[in-house]
Amino acid sequence: MANSEDVRENVKKYYGKQLGSSGDLQTGAASCGSSCRPVPRSVTDALSQVHPEVTKRFFGCGLPFPAKLEGCRVLDLGSGSGRDCYAFSKLVGPNGHVTGIDMTEDLGYMENLEEAGIQSDSMDVVISNCVICLCADKRAVLQQAYSVLKEGGELYFSDMFASKVIPDHMKQDAVLWGEGMGGSLFWPDLISLAHSVGFSSPHLVSASHIVVYNSDLKAKAGDISYVSGTYRLFKLPKSPVTSNAIVAYKGTVADFPDQLDFDSSHCFQKDVAVQVNGEMAAVLQSSRFSSDFKIQMLDKQESNSETTPELCHLNPFLLADKLDPK
Repeated sequence: MANSEDVRENVKKYYGKQLGSSGDLQTGAASCGSSCRPVPRSVTDALSQVHPEVTKRFFGCGLPFPAKLEGCRVLDLGSGSGRDCYAFSKLVGPNGHVTGIDMTEDLGYMENLEEAGIQSDSMDVVISNCVICLCADKRAVLQQAYSVLKEGGELYFSDMFASKVIPDHMKQDAVLWGEGMGGSLFWPDLISLAHSVGFSSPHLVSASHIVVYNSDLKAKAGDISYVSGTYRLFKLPKSPVTSNAIVAYKGTVADFPDQLDFDSSHCFQKDVAVQVNGEMAAVLQSSRFSSDFKIQMLDKQESNSETTPELCHLNPFLLADKLDPK
């Protein structure tokens, strides 16, 4: 497990031969997606149309289905059996397009999307579902996602996160890595990684505790606990205006006529004006949600410290305690 190639071969073997279905996993990661927050009817309808044999081999840890996908070009990193891709194909509609990438010779690696034929600045939304924790080079994955997104595009993903930095001896354990436990990010490291490749600050959407069923794996993890966390990151313009703004949601996003739950800290009610910081204003102005908000920029320019959300708002363990108490 010393390098990316060793990790890839281990993951291929673990998911291709050892795991027959999500029920073979040694943690409750695959059951996290349904209980964290309400699921729009359009998503449940799309998922219900996926063949049971495809769903049986689903190994994700969340439901990374953002709103307003109609007409979007969507890239699914680590598409696996294709469950989410099939559902996305219903949500993007006839004018949208869905591409899945998985670590096979036919589809390619998400650490090198150009080699797999994905062009820069070509995607509206990049999705992943519990696969970044299986990659050795997480910065490369985020950098590639940033590169293929259009300006204003978003990376919306669910993944396993750890309560502490994973020690090296756990990273060498093939089963721990295959279960996502050996490669999980210590959650604050996501923030620095996101900023280092150019993304906005992460927006925490939902979180749920992950239960480790296997007693041997639990012993190896010691006092490290895990959550499934869903985040959204945006590719903002190079020099966005960073000033406070007054915004009001128009109620125009399908499935959300009265309130748009943008993340765990921002719930926009229809026709209710609220003040947001400069980075959130830039996200709303530059993303596919720009036409869904009335935005009035204020005069005050903000410093970087004022635009960065407090760590407590990005901590998936605190949110999991609130939404999914043990």
